[in-house]
Amino acid sequence: MPADLATLLAGKFVVFDGPDGCGKSTQLQMLVARLEEQGAKVRRLREPGGTAIGDQIRKLLLSPEHDDMDVHCEMLLYMASRAQLVHEQIQPALSSRECVLSDRFASSTLAYQGGGGGMDLQQILEVAESAVNNHWPHLTLVFDLEIDQAMARLNPLLSDTAGLFQDRIEQRNRDYFQRVRQNYLWQVKQWPERYRIIDASKTVPAVEKQVLKTLTDFFSA
Repeated sequence: MPADLATLLAGKFVVFDGPDGCGKSTQLQMLVARLEEQGAKVRRLREPGGTAIGDQIRKLLLSPEHDDMDVHCEMLLYMASRAQLVHEQIQPALSSRECVLSDRFASSTLAYQGGGGGMDLQQILEVAESAVNNHWPHLTLVFDLEIDQAMARLNPLLSDTAGLFQDRIEQRNRDYFQRVRQNYLWQVKQWPERYRIIDASKTVPAVEKQVLKTLTDFFSA
């Protein structure tokens, strides 16, 4: 890792996002470890959750018992969890010039409830504006991967066409996740000033190399 990356990321908010199985969580964990080795103050977050309130909302959202949940309700619950996370974690951390690294953020709601669930994207953005309270990520890394490859990574027993995952969101079909992926790619094109794409089809070390270079290039510009 470049020696100055810890300095470059001080007071910055970076989101790792992408379809389930893309490897973003692994890469985030690796980056946290490297930054902490350099003495950086890092606030690692996960969505939904990250607070006592958010963790309760997470249980509601991901439980298969609630498979009749309306997509509007789903979106609002994600945003409620996010609003608490911003208030309790993100805002204080950035004020202290910590590096904030989050596994998912509003980009996920656009992709899953918008792209996958068919909600109007403008409606989602309007609620997001309130929830994030002007604390948009400085950079969102979208880990892009073909859906069949992502599914194979999550569960080697799945065939290329089976497409069933585990929790309530992950139990949706392949077409849903294909729409999710396409929305992520749309976001990268929509906001090129604060999004970058990572080719997640490579090996873990190769993806890590991309991540480190992308972060260095972006925050050095």
